[in-house]
Amino acid sequence: MFDVEPIIADHKDVIHDVVFDYYGRRMATCSSDQTVKIWDEDDQGKWSVTSSWKAHSGSIWRVSWANPEFGQVIATCSFDRTASVWEEVMGEKWTTITNAPTRRWVRRTTLVDSRTSVTDVEFAPKYLGLLLATASADGIIRIYEAPDIMNLSQWPVQHEIANKLSLSCLSWNTSTYMVTQLLAAGSDESATPTGKVFLYAYSENARKCVKIETVTDITDPVTDVAFAPNAGRTFHMLAVASKDLYIVNIRGVTDSTGAGKLELQTLKFSEHNCPVWRVCWNMLATMLISTGDDGCVRIWRMNYTRQWKCAAVLKAEGSGPTYEPNPTTPAALATTAAATAKFYKKGTIGNQVPWH
Repeated sequence: MFDVEPIIADHKDVIHDVVFDYYGRRMATCSSDQTVKIWDEDDQGKWSVTSSWKAHSGSIWRVSWANPEFGQVIATCSFDRTASVWEEVMGEKWTTITNAPTRRWVRRTTLVDSRTSVTDVEFAPKYLGLLLATASADGIIRIYEAPDIMNLSQWPVQHEIANKLSLSCLSWNTSTYMVTQLLAAGSDESATPTGKVFLYAYSENARKCVKIETVTDITDPVTDVAFAPNAGRTFHMLAVASKDLYIVNIRGVTDSTGAGKLELQTLKFSEHNCPVWRVCWNMLATMLISTGDDGCVRIWRMNYTRQWKCAAVLKAEGSGPTYEPNPTTPAALATTAAATAKFYKKGTIGNQVPWH
């Protein structure tokens, strides 16, 4: 079952992104009010703001947590054409409430290479090291690397990937299977009726990241992309938020010449009946969550026939969840059995034993 618990965020404008850390015990939010808030969960499951500060001089679009192996580090991107890396440090003073040292977030660096709004930012998987990718409205993906994880003030650019269309979102693939450093990006360009989702990978021959595929089935503006964690699958799954919800299955195949290539299968889901804004997966990729203009959070699960179905709809304003009918649930089976059952007399029980 799913419980809906409203949280008073106290942001003064639209909240653009909400991201949990690796363990799910901390949460970061960013808003058009130019502030970032860090939330911590207590032992009773209640969330409270532990840090809040003005991070940019424009609307903050996205926030991303680094792997905890590199410390408590986040990255933010903004309409002010910059991306920033922040690190949490311990202060000298102690709080009287928790009897712990005070904590504050320090800006370690500001990335100013973009000449337009930086629309997305995301840390790479841990096995690649401390890498950070940014997407900009100028159509360029920039990949930065921190050569010294003890000095987060230095972030030289390792790769610049140019694209003809403006970019709105990106996502790293966390798996090393089939393709190394696989990266997906989406465009919210509406004037060009071409594919809006692009796949990039590192080429050993070119010694740089290059575009390897375009998802031509998705031609509407894209607002979010998210690779599913790979839990032993022989293919990759990419969720795409656009005019509808899409799931792209990416498989590696061999052509007649023996060369390897990617085979794409696009699945479309129109249950939102409106533009979809955000998508995310659970850790095992058995559940997909999407949000849209309908003010609902939809939770998708794969059934026993390997078909993705909407399992629940969480309404806005704190109302309870509604569950989509599933003919395979025990309740549905019991209802069906009761409607079609017939009873036959098999015999009579005599000499009943009296109650004691």
